[in-house]
Amino acid sequence: MFHLSRPLVRRTRLCKCISSSVKAAHENPLGLPRSGQRVPPQMPRRTPIGKRSIPHVKRVLVVASGKGGVGKSTVAVNLAFHLAMLRNPTEESFTSRRLRVGVLDLDVFGPSIPTLMGLRHAPEPDLTPAGALVPLTNHGMPCMSMGFLLPKTPAVDGKTYEESSNEDTPIVWRGLMVQKAVQQLLFDVDWRTGTSASSEAADSKSGLDVLVVDMPPGTGDVPLTLGQLVNVDGAVIVSTPQDVALSDVRRGISMFRKVNVPITGLLLNQANFYCPSCTTPHPLFGSPDSFRKTADRMGIRVLGELPLVSAVSQAGDAGRIYGLQSASQAESTLGEKMWVSGMDTLAQDVWQSLR
Repeated sequence: MFHLSRPLVRRTRLCKCISSSVKAAHENPLGLPRSGQRVPPQMPRRTPIGKRSIPHVKRVLVVASGKGGVGKSTVAVNLAFHLAMLRNPTEESFTSRRLRVGVLDLDVFGPSIPTLMGLRHAPEPDLTPAGALVPLTNHGMPCMSMGFLLPKTPAVDGKTYEESSNEDTPIVWRGLMVQKAVQQLLFDVDWRTGTSASSEAADSKSGLDVLVVDMPPGTGDVPLTLGQLVNVDGAVIVSTPQDVALSDVRRGISMFRKVNVPITGLLLNQANFYCPSCTTPHPLFGSPDSFRKTADRMGIRVLGELPLVSAVSQAGDAGRIYGLQSASQAESTLGEKMWVSGMDTLAQDVWQSLR
């Protein structure tokens, strides 16, 4: 009769223990409790911070996008000016005044508002006696951006300090520093313009009717911080027809819904191109059918489809507002007319949803 030697028995038992432990580790790599086991104690969660309104701002409109490079900042600035050209009926009289609108750039790592507003060489913002930031104003509209707070690069090649720029100054921050900067831009800016901050009567009537917030692309710390801290009245999500952009749009919609941010609608930018010699739309970046199907599947209405117009990009690079300069141009192409008309319709629809 064959008997196992004692060393061989020990090695067999040791192999069994090793193989069973490795197998168990692969079956439950995260150490989650199995059925029937007691749940390990957990740290108590902090009470969530309640949302609040931005000081001296009645309504907050977010312009966001899942993918970068879709023209979100250009749409945000032009939408703000088209909103400012609308009339707001007052309760005290039958007359109406134009909306008071401001622009806030929350794209901390890639601010575009200084360029689009023609304020690349502007000085740093002043401070109120209470220590709040004073918005910079151009084209009659107040705005604030992280780009105004960055140090300028040293003047070289005979340039003066005013001619130097901070466009090449990088922001290398971690998440907590970004969140702190976002909170300061949200709550430490005095949006009262043209009134005395010491008058109680002025405090009740001054400020903005609408603050248009230019968001960074994606679903990172900035949109999450905004959604958790601020009472947002609406969100316009900008996209292009490509499927790679629409996939990020769906993620952005899901994120806004999780933080209870109401979505006003989707806007298709660069939907098609109209050459000056014809009236046929050319879908340079694909058919808009995928965009429309995405909006229908997500249950969100389409606010409009803007064509691709080179003059809009040229005006933005020069710090001019295309909607303001095109109003004085007698001759314009079909695409330019459709772009201005689409932006007017967008502003009216957005204001109706915010009222």
